[in-house]
Order: sequence, then structure tokens, then C-alpha cells
Amino acid sequence: MHVLSRSSLRKVVRSAISLVSFTLLLAPFVLISAKPAKAIPAFARKYGLRCSACHETWPILNNFGLKFRDNGYQIMNDRDAPIWQNPSYWPATFRMTPIWHRFSNLQAVDTYTGASTANPYGTQAVERITSSGVDLSGLDFHTGGTLYKNISFYLLPSSDPTGAFHFETVMTRFDNILGSSWLNIKVGRFELNNLLSEKRAVGLTADGGIYQTYHFIPVGDGNIFGQMGDNQLGIEYVGHSYNDRTRVSAALLDSNDGNVNLTLGANSYSGFFTFDQAVDAGKWDVQRLGAYAFVGQAATYYKTSGGVPIAGSGVGNKGFSRIGVTTQFYFGPHFDVNFVTQHGEDNAWFGQGYGNAVATDGDGGVTCTGPTATTPGCPPNNTPGTTLSALARAPSWNGYTIEARYVYSPTLIFLGRYEAERMQQQATIGTPQNIGNINLWDFIARWNPFMSNRAGMALQAEYTVMHQVGTGPTVGLTTANLNDNEILLGTDFDF
Repeated sequence: MHVLSRSSLRKVVRSAISLVSFTLLLAPFVLISAKPAKAIPAFARKYGLRCSACHETWPILNNFGLKFRDNGYQIMNDRDAPIWQNPSYWPATFRMTPIWHRFSNLQAVDTYTGASTANPYGTQAVERITSSGVDLSGLDFHTGGTLYKNISFYLLPSSDPTGAFHFETVMTRFDNILGSSWLNIKVGRFELNNLLSEKRAVGLTADGGIYQTYHFIPVGDGNIFGQMGDNQLGIEYVGHSYNDRTRVSAALLDSNDGNVNLTLGANSYSGFFTFDQAVDAGKWDVQRLGAYAFVGQAATYYKTSGGVPIAGSGVGNKGFSRIGVTTQFYFGPHFDVNFVTQHGEDNAWFGQGYGNAVATDGDGGVTCTGPTATTPGCPPNNTPGTTLSALARAPSWNGYTIEARYVYSPTLIFLGRYEAERMQQQATIGTPQNIGNINLWDFIARWNPFMSNRAGMALQAEYTVMHQVGTGPTVGLTTANLNDNEILLGTDFDF
């Protein structure tokens, strides 16, 4: 396992001290100013609820909020149907996050030493590049609610910081079919039924804003299809007991990582299955234990025209799996710990880089322009006659995520997260066992100075460190370890 150098360690320590100092300065003011939460936009406006009814802190759901979501954004009273809403009510929320952040990582940098006409940039060296400034996140435009009793919808057009939009969530739900809470169906593009929700995570940094366990694939692996953190296209069955203590789900998904227009596999599907059980532990609140399995097949061979892969022609399906256990433990009203452990495995073809031969831009737009193109080029394509090396084998790995939260009040939360991804078997015999291993630490202090049923705002301080073996810049024959760190101070508002 790689160990930080002394100089790198000193930088990490100095950064951590700066963040802790900021948090300590902020804490007394926050503790004095923190007030009971009222509500947040859209659903809170409809029902007149305090935000703490559904959230540990915005946007993290508590058990009542989970039940509200499972019921199709209904409380199961007369106010659910749109006919009872004020005609001026518009179920919409805008969310954006202006931030200041400082990001530091390693890059291969031209030195101009030994420059010549044939080699105008000279040699390269690994150098740490650090930049800071005020920045923006993308814009989320949430709208959702009931179309009729037990028929609901959710629509989320989302943009990157430049204003380029895509549809993050588009789904229709049919709930309590035949009057049973065990019969609920949703169809469209939606978040998988993860007990620890990435879409409701409070992390805002580049590395801390996602769960590494949900997205991890081995170095050189071409299987983009098993991304548990991404919204997927498909149809999902959800069933739950009346009090939501027992929950099950089964989803049939396109094996295309949520990309639209059938860009990837022609006939490849995946299944995502979950079960979780909660127990009321009295003063310790509700404890929940669950398990999940994400299994399926995806294409490794795309038919071509003039050497260019044809979108939607993917065949040569190979298998993959992600199997895990989740827990959600509450220790009184203020402290809870969430844990996810996962075992992942890909077919040997994926391990050798086959799979996503038709590279996309994340919304179905094809960017791969053929094997002769220099930018962006195409990943390997399992064309007829292709064989794997005798050294190839199915890669496997284990992932661990632990997230601890101290909720002083619904308006103030402190969060710490550690993630570890460990290769169990590399895709190629002879590859060092630790290549691709990840360690990530994320620390957050988040305060909502106000939250109402019209608007809410959070002030957030966050520090993230991510280390991955053998995935940093390459100079000559040597590849450095990835070693990122980021400090973020920002506002997160919605209205």
C-alpha cells in the first residue's frame, strides 16, 4: 500500500488544521443560531410540514421521509390528490450551489528540458497543481407530486455549470395498486433503491460528491454498466409493509448506464434487487439492515460501418455482478452510522477493456468517432476473431463505505465518511494486487441558517482526500498514484 510522503502528509495536515479551525470558529455561532426547521420547498409547501418531518437534515431522509417517498410522495390523506391543492401551488424547486474551493492533484507537466524541433515540450515530470477560486455547480430543477391519487411523477432537468441540460430523473409511479402497499410500480429514469442514497448525499466536492463503492471498476475495465450511483432506465417494482419497516424491490434495467436512445446494447438487461428490514429499538430509534444484488449482462461487441461502431448494435453480452449488505443504525436522536459492503465481479472481457465501444457523453450522445480518430477514439471492440490473452481472467473486488453523522439539529449536521475499495483479483495475471485500490476521507460541517416552506439555504465546509494506487499521471514508464485533496466552502440553496 502506498504511503504519503512527508511533504504530502504535511500539506494534508495543514489543510485539515485549516478546516478544523474554520469549523471551530463557525461552531459557536452555529450552535447559538440553529433553530428548529420548518419545511423545505415543493412537498413541504403542499402539506405545510416542518422539514424535520421528512429529513434528518436537508436533503437526507429520515424514516418518515422514506415512507413518504415509498408511498409515491403521499401522506395517504385527503390532501394527496391535486384537486385539493391551491391552484397557485406549483410543485417546483430550483437548486444550485455557488462555492469557493481549492483543488490539488498530480499532473504530468512539460519541463521543456531537452526541447527540440522534434520534441518542442521536452521531458515531463509529475508535479502537484493547486488551484482555487469561486465557482458554480450545475442547476437542478426539481418538480414532482401527484397527478391523481396513487399516480405520481418526478421530473428533474439538470445542467452542468455551463448550462448544458439533460434529464436526470423522469419517472411515473403507480402506487398502492389494488389497495395494497405491496404493489407499487415506477417506470422511466430513476435512482436505484439504494438504502444509502447518493442523490441525497451532502458532499459537494468532486471526489466526495459520489460514493466510490457504487461506481468502482478495476483499472482498464470497460464495464460502465454497473454504476449503482447513476440513475438508470427501466421499470421497478417496490413493495413495503404499511409502516415501511419491511421493504423489497426488483428492477429490470437497460444495460446502458442510463443513456437514452438505445445507444449501447441492442438487447441487454440488468436486474437490481433489494430487501431491507427495520426494527424499532425504542429510544435508540429505528435500526435497518438490508441486502442488494445488481446482476446482468452487457455488450462487448458493436457492429461497425467503415470501422465506426453503430449505436444500438451491441451484442456479445457478458455478465457482471455487484452484491452487498447495508446497515443503518441510529444511536439516539442525534447520531447515526450507515455502512455498505460490496463484492463486485466482471467477466474477463470487461476486465480487458471491452464493453463501452460506443463511448457516450452521459446522455446518449455518441462521441466515439472510430478507431482511426485521435480524439476521442474508441475503446476496444470485440469484433469477430478477437480472442483474450491466456493471462486474462475475471476481475473481482470488495468495497466498504462507512458514513457517520452527528445531527445536532435538523439545521446543523457534522458528517464523516471513509471508503475503501480493494482488488481481490486483477484482470491480468501479473498485475500488482493493489493497483486501483482506493482510500477516501470526507469531512463535512453543514448549517442551514434558515429553512422554510418557501426557501432554504445551507452553508457548507468540506474537506476531501482521495488516494488511488497506480492511476495518477504517467511519465515514461512510471505511473504515479492518484492523490487528490479538495477544500470547499459554499452555499447550497433551493427555493
